[in-house]
Amino acid sequence: MVKTNHLRQHDSDLFHDPVLYRQLVGRLLYLTNTRPDIAFCTQQLSQFMGNPTIIHYKALTRVFRFLKTTPGQGLFFSANSIVQIKGFADSDWATCPDTRKSISGYCMFIGDSLVSWKAKKQNTVSRSSSEAEYRALAIASCEIEWLTFLLNDLCIDYKSPALLYCDSNSARYIAANSVFHERTKHIEIDCHVTRERLQNKLFHLLPIDTKEQVADIMTKALEPATFNYLLSKLGVLNIYSPT
Repeated sequence: MVKTNHLRQHDSDLFHDPVLYRQLVGRLLYLTNTRPDIAFCTQQLSQFMGNPTIIHYKALTRVFRFLKTTPGQGLFFSANSIVQIKGFADSDWATCPDTRKSISGYCMFIGDSLVSWKAKKQNTVSRSSSEAEYRALAIASCEIEWLTFLLNDLCIDYKSPALLYCDSNSARYIAANSVFHERTKHIEIDCHVTRERLQNKLFHLLPIDTKEQVADIMTKALEPATFNYLLSKLGVLNIYSPT
């Protein structure tokens, strides 16, 4: 998607064939099961299924042109990957121009293999970037717990704590420090969800540089160079590109 363009509800005339728009977005929804590179744009486009406009359709066709040029692109799963859950959580604060809600995104790896990812608009408006980041941490911590239970159900003995990376210093401080009461009253449930799992050593919360935050690709449109760099970090390869 174009980095400087933010799709909104009534940005142009209505598209003449909304049924076609819904059918095409529906195909993208299925394709995100193997193509995490289109997760964010699919999340954005699926918001306008009721009344798509011409600009929404142009953004949709841009995604299909990208897919047409990368038919051999997909996830690579290494045969030598270790059993270690690693997660990356991020958010883009107040990014929706219509509701000012933030976008949460996470990527979950087992070893070097991407196994779970999501781009989702948050249910409520966050009053600060720290709050938006913390809500993303809460969602990611629940996903880590689910993956841990799944490995146990598959009779895979996994006892070591997962690693969860976050590029927000304030969100990490809130998770580690229960003293920030005045600043966290309005997100108390998310605070308890994340802090309880952190104290139970389900995961270690670690810092990461914003440039290396792979979940960034789930929360916003990026420049081509940044997009391709993070795509390689996700383990997405093109079988037709030269090695």
